[in-house]
Amino acid sequence: MDHLSFKTVSVNKANANKGWVVVDAADANLGRLCSQVANILRGKHKPSFTPNSDCGDNVIVINSDNLRVTGKKMTDKIYVTHSGYPGGQKRINLRDKKAKNSTRVIEHAVRGMLQGNRLGAEQFRNLFVYAGTEHPHEAQQPKTVSFSHL
Repeated sequence: MDHLSFKTVSVNKANANKGWVVVDAADANLGRLCSQVANILRGKHKPSFTPNSDCGDNVIVINSDNLRVTGKKMTDKIYVTHSGYPGGQKRINLRDKKAKNSTRVIEHAVRGMLQGNRLGAEQFRNLFVYAGTEHPHEAQQPKTVSFSHL
């Protein structure tokens, strides 16, 4: 057997085998759930993982209203934004941000766990977060992934 016959396959957009995955946000805590979702978006769970290409799956997160956190993070975790103008700093805690739009909490956490370049932005576009149990992606026949062990 020729030991040089095995070639390393580098995945690109043309030959990436992208699937669809459904994740229930009520299964795990915010950080543990989002780190697993970020790994699926990057494709690190696949044996054909290539760090410089978008080879991850499309992820649908449902039940973002039932998001769990531990400790006093609902009141003590502060999100800080700035408009760019003098005195334009705004602060909002997790409880208020979740009440305003619960999907943004998960999107913010996952975006912080992806790369900060064009590839990370492209992978972030494969994330779909919904507040309830319904989603419009049934035609893609997504597989359900459970993170209840976290």
